[in-house]
Amino acid sequence: MNKVIEMKDVCKWFGDFKVLNNINLEIKQGEKVVVCGPSGSGKSTLVRCINRLEVNQAGVIKVIGNKLSNNKKVNHQINSKIGMVFQQFNLFPHLSVLDNLTLGPTKVLGLSKNDATKKAMKLLERVKIPEQVNKKPHQLSGGQQQRVAIARSLCMDPKIMLFDEPTSALDPEMISEVLDVIIDLANDGMTMVVVTHEMGFAKKVADRMIFMDEGQIVEQGRPINFFTKPKTKRCKKFLNQILQN
Repeated sequence: MNKVIEMKDVCKWFGDFKVLNNINLEIKQGEKVVVCGPSGSGKSTLVRCINRLEVNQAGVIKVIGNKLSNNKKVNHQINSKIGMVFQQFNLFPHLSVLDNLTLGPTKVLGLSKNDATKKAMKLLERVKIPEQVNKKPHQLSGGQQQRVAIARSLCMDPKIMLFDEPTSALDPEMISEVLDVIIDLANDGMTMVVVTHEMGFAKKVADRMIFMDEGQIVEQGRPINFFTKPKTKRCKKFLNQILQN
């Protein structure tokens, strides 16, 4: 399989704080990678560097064979292949669900309003909320808003999906409805990097688990080995704490 994400010796500082410390990572097409670790370990920064929401000061990042650089045009072309779903849903509050979904395809992809609407409705069916099409985000539950955010990303035909703790802002009863959508997407073969503490979900979906601490990848492996035979004391301690909660 082709490598679609390559990170070599990637470092990122916020002032004097080194949030990413020599990250080396390769992700293949169709692979589902779940990233976990304690708060402040660099998980979110890692995924944000992949789509250039954060700029790494050292090392090289390639997405689908193209190197991220200071060239805005090149980065825009790369970013158009990446979908991103955030903790906070980042929907446009003044627009309806339909307009949130059709804005990108019409403005960026050049689709007609009619074609963009057909595409949006198909994706709202997929995330199981077509009846919410004319509502504004504030009229939806958190779980519904996150499903709209996922559908909006899919409207742009991404090759890679990045999820940054997509359920952390949700009430417990809404978590499963969002995770079910992501599981469905994973089963379709989408390349995915998911930052999450939902370990039950990770066991179902992940091809590979990555554990981060203090800006480094401490441990990685297949879920069956990661959860039953962690190699490092730090990973074992983390899993003991999170699986008991």
